[in-house]
Amino acid sequence: MNISKFMQDIIKKNMTLEDLLPTQMPVYVNSFAYFFGTMTISSIAVIFATGVVLSIFGPDWWHFTAIGAFVNAMHFWSVEVFYLSVMLHMTFKFFKAAWRDGRERTWMNGWIIFAVSIFSGITGTLLQGNWDSQWNSQQGKDAFNAMGLGWLGWLNYTTVLTLHIVFFAAIVLILIMAHITFVRSESPVRPIVEEDEKYIEKAE
Repeated sequence: MNISKFMQDIIKKNMTLEDLLPTQMPVYVNSFAYFFGTMTISSIAVIFATGVVLSIFGPDWWHFTAIGAFVNAMHFWSVEVFYLSVMLHMTFKFFKAAWRDGRERTWMNGWIIFAVSIFSGITGTLLQGNWDSQWNSQQGKDAFNAMGLGWLGWLNYTTVLTLHIVFFAAIVLILIMAHITFVRSESPVRPIVEEDEKYIEKAE
């Protein structure tokens, strides 16, 4: 099987070149609803970039060097910005009824991204390498045992690191790429006012 040909067929089937790399956007895209979506993607980019650096140098670096503490702080605050922006993005999209016109898969995909990111954030707090993270591991293991996830070994640093930087990171990245693809192929959701006017014209 030719993977490149397979990917080409998927892209050609789901979107045009203008959808993939748009040169013009509708005027209603110039709103906070879409700004917070861009803000979410930007924070994710910083999270991944700083996360790679932290993974390479390890806990001693980010605990005992000034530059390491700075990168660690960037990673932490990027996560805070991510959760703030994603909540605002989802709130705006809820009131815009963004699932209209066959966009249910985009809506559900967004919720799945949010759900997976919560577990990714939990594993991140367990990797701080301090008393706080150890306490969280001890207290949280019973909750995961109750959910049938105790076998993952939440007290094992290597296991939690693998879950955080490989498993959950890969899932989030794939889902975000799918989310952007859905938005580009379906076009941004139109304002509800425009939809009402369209139905009124049809009725007349």
